[in-house]
Amino acid sequence: MATIQGKPRASTASLKSLGPLLPFAKRYKARVGLAVLALAVASAATLTVPEAVRRMIDFGFAPDKAGLINAYFLALLAVVGVLALASGSRYYLVMTLGERVVADLRDALFSHLSGLDAKFYDTAQTGELVSRLTADTTQLKATFGSSASIALRNLFLFVGAVVMMVVSSPKLSALVLIAIPIIVLPLVFSGRSVSRRSRAAQDRLAEATAFASENLGAVRIMQAFGQEGATRARFAAAVENSYAAARDATAARGMLTTVAIFLAFASVVGVLWLGAHDVMAGRMTGGLLSQFVLYAVFGAGALGELSQVWSEISAAAGAAGRIAELLAVTPAIVAPAVPATLPTPVRGALRFDDVAFAYPTRGGEPVVQGIDLAVSAGETVAVVGPSGAGKSTLFQLLLRFYDPTGGRILLDGVAIDRLAPDELRRQFALVPQDPVIFSGTVADNIRYGRPDASLEEVWAAANRAAAHGFITALPQGYDTPVGERGITLSGGQRQRLAIARAILKDAPVLLLDEATSALDAESERLVQGALDNLMEGRTTLVIAHRLATVRQADRIVVMDGGRIIEQGTHAALNSQNGLYSRLARLQFNVRDEPAAAAE
Repeated sequence: MATIQGKPRASTASLKSLGPLLPFAKRYKARVGLAVLALAVASAATLTVPEAVRRMIDFGFAPDKAGLINAYFLALLAVVGVLALASGSRYYLVMTLGERVVADLRDALFSHLSGLDAKFYDTAQTGELVSRLTADTTQLKATFGSSASIALRNLFLFVGAVVMMVVSSPKLSALVLIAIPIIVLPLVFSGRSVSRRSRAAQDRLAEATAFASENLGAVRIMQAFGQEGATRARFAAAVENSYAAARDATAARGMLTTVAIFLAFASVVGVLWLGAHDVMAGRMTGGLLSQFVLYAVFGAGALGELSQVWSEISAAAGAAGRIAELLAVTPAIVAPAVPATLPTPVRGALRFDDVAFAYPTRGGEPVVQGIDLAVSAGETVAVVGPSGAGKSTLFQLLLRFYDPTGGRILLDGVAIDRLAPDELRRQFALVPQDPVIFSGTVADNIRYGRPDASLEEVWAAANRAAAHGFITALPQGYDTPVGERGITLSGGQRQRLAIARAILKDAPVLLLDEATSALDAESERLVQGALDNLMEGRTTLVIAHRLATVRQADRIVVMDGGRIIEQGTHAALNSQNGLYSRLARLQFNVRDEPAAAAE
């Protein structure tokens, strides 16, 4: 069973699942009020028709009252006009309300998801989240729109019809009212089953969507390994599972509707039979029986529609439960009630004070421990060591994607957990090893570092990142679309855009995680020169496997097994017979093994 934050999803859902979504509808009380008014007018207009029919049958066909027929039909025409106007208004108000509520819900859900911490995304599947953001909210749109409209209209009709049936014939009404519990009780008890089956269908659809999203996002790898057939087979199986679950849910809803409609109209047939005998015995007029039967048909039809809507709302409860589940997730990384402020200007002095950390998904095994490291403002510190030594984890902790399990981290003497996360992250410019490029233009991606930057500033940042040359050679220059994840660019080009983005941000602290690893020798020389200029006067932490890129650092920190085991300049460390010295000898003296030695 798929999970959110490590907790299994609930296997059932009830109408209580819709509760967290009601505040979105309450924002538009005026529109809801107008919609209810339109529903009431439309229902009242509908309920006047049987009364007009009774009068026409009982009085209009008398020879001395033939003129009343024209009056009755003119009155019916006026009623139809009111009914049409009220129904059209009701449709517009309710449907736009559904669209508005779901738009707000999607916005709130995406905003909530964008604020969740790294711990949540360590286990969540992006494709499944997209399914909840799109498919589940679309199902709710029908509930807040057409289903709600149909439910209220038929509820009004049902109540009004029952009242008018009692007025018309208490005796026949008693027989109908006895049948109502027989019809309603199956609806109530079957709603949970429908909700459970619909939730299962939505879960299977989300799993298929997640699988498709993951594999289409890596389509070149799939094709390179010849896995198209196997992937298609797995997706086909996922789709088939989704269809089977949807079929079961629809079968349950269909059976529920069938039983409800049969019981409702069977009761009308029974009452009509009894009424016919009363007319023959002279206990009631033909017009009164016609009026009563029309009200009974209205009531039965409304009850049948309510049964169908009930099953749809029960199904929507499953989707609402999935969304409410996400909205209930609280991020572990939050701003304190009263955030601290950094000194102005921010200098960029960093301190790790006996820091320890274990990733939640790795069973509590420490990744870093006992880290004591002070970085002066403006100092360039390189962090080197074997893969898995904990180097990148330091960046994760600095950006407060996670909080340390022990110790603390300070920026300019302020503990970073006392700062608002967005304020903290504004002080860092990150260039990751695997740069993320978004769909859009080249300029959009560079401007991601500072959205309000002018085009001239974008050009300047690209120049300093040695990216201006290849950008101007593109078909539309800075306005060239780069495709999803920058698929149309080479690895080196993507990395230079990421560097330009960091340059444009102009933050006090630079975090460079193998920032030049994807560049050719010429581009690396140009970018390294730009980075040297950029690092001037600001704090810089550099993660590198290639020691040649960090020899000029003010200090080199060597990590192994989650601990700092050596510190010093390149010359000082190289003179010792430690891990750095061994790595340096392998990289600088053995031509064929630099990559293996670094790893």
